[in-house]
Amino acid sequence: MKKVEAVVRDEKLSGTKEALKALGVAGITVTEVKGHGTQKGITEVYRGREYAVDLLPKIKVEAIVDDKDVKKVTNAICEVARTGSIGDGKIFISDVSDIIRIRTGESGVKAI
Repeated sequence: MKKVEAVVRDEKLSGTKEALKALGVAGITVTEVKGHGTQKGITEVYRGREYAVDLLPKIKVEAIVDDKDVKKVTNAICEVARTGSIGDGKIFISDVSDIIRIRTGESGVKAI
């Protein structure tokens, strides 16, 4: 099993949710986050004054998927979240050693 964490633009959340739903991803966790990549934020002008915004608002979508589904999940996220501009986000994939469904006690892939 793998944990797929996608940090995307906030306006791309609904498309990302729909793409994951269409693939049959059972559950997701969504968190509002702030951060920056290599660009270190942006510079904006407000009332004639320039100021730096170094932590940009993003959305983090997390899902646990079976190993065989990782590629199609990441491809779907990339397809709907890509604008071609700086700040489109990142996808992180990590191993999950086990999952336990609290309600039933099921574990492993059955608990996804």
